[in-house]
This record gives sequence, C-alpha cells and structure tokens, in this order.
Amino acid sequence: MDDRDIIALFQQRNEAAVSEAAEKYAGYCRGIARRILQNPEDAEEALNDTWLAAWNSIPPHDPACLKTYLGRLTRNISLNTVRARHTLKRSADGVSAAYEEMEELLASSQDVEADYAVQELTEAINAFLGRLSDTERIVFVRRYWYMQPIVQIASDFGFSENRTAVMLFRLRKKLYAKLKKEGFL
Repeated sequence: MDDRDIIALFQQRNEAAVSEAAEKYAGYCRGIARRILQNPEDAEEALNDTWLAAWNSIPPHDPACLKTYLGRLTRNISLNTVRARHTLKRSADGVSAAYEEMEELLASSQDVEADYAVQELTEAINAFLGRLSDTERIVFVRRYWYMQPIVQIASDFGFSENRTAVMLFRLRKKLYAKLKKEGFL
C-alpha cells in the first residue's frame, strides 16, 4: 500500500492504518529501536508505542514522508526510554555517550517545543549537513541519528576509532559555531 493511502487511513481513523504501517515499516522502526535500546523487549515496546503515537498524531500532522515520520517517532520514544532508564545511573552502552555529546549543542533557554523554533533549527541542521562531504554526513548521521557506536562506524569506513572520534568532534564544533552564529545558542 502506498504511503499516501496509509496516511489517508490514519486521517479517516481507520484501524487498518496501524496494521498497514506496521507491515510496511516494522523492520525499519524495529532496527532504530534495537540500536538505541539494545534490548529486544524494550524495542518491541517502543515499536508498539510508535504505532500508538502515529495513531494519536495523524491527524493533525500530515507527514510528507511516512517512513521518516515513523522513524522519528520510534527514535524519540526510544531516546525517552533511555533517558528514563538512565536517570539513576549512567550507562556505558554508547547511546548515552552519543546523546550527551550532542546534548550541550541542543540545549537552549528558548521554548524549543514551539513549531517555528523547531522548524528553524531543523533547517539550520539540514543546511549544515548539506555542506558536509558525503563521508562526513554519513558518519555524523550514523552516530547522532542511528546512535551507532564509534567502533562500528570506524570499522565500516576503514578508519581508526581515533580518526572517527576526531572527525565527529570537529563536526560538532562546526555545528556549534553555525548554531551559535545563527542565534540558536
């Protein structure tokens, strides 16, 4: 079934929308959840929460790309689970480290929940990513979107772990400078 048809089912409040979305994107969303949560049971719970969140948010939202929308819901739900799980103790699983590396860049005294501010920040980050080389962009996204460990990224690209960590550090510094220059920080 086409994404627009699935979105139309959501908008009509037809329960078939959930099963169609799950049939088409469960593997993709499960992969995101498993990478972040590193626990199959938690990943399945996050997947179920994703379908509920989609049901509750479409409408009013009308996503342009259903796959990306569901992936973002899964990622946010999974990160919230990680935050809740690690409130009492700090984990060495790598996901917390990736999140903490970016946390200071995205912290703001402004109301980042406002749609306009989120849209502007998204555009600024997308513009930043658009100016990177393919390798830098892929490394950055794999680390900070898919939460892959540095060792895995380094191995996949044939880089040393140190080279990968230095590349990510420099990219974070560039992003920080861009966001600061544009008034986000």
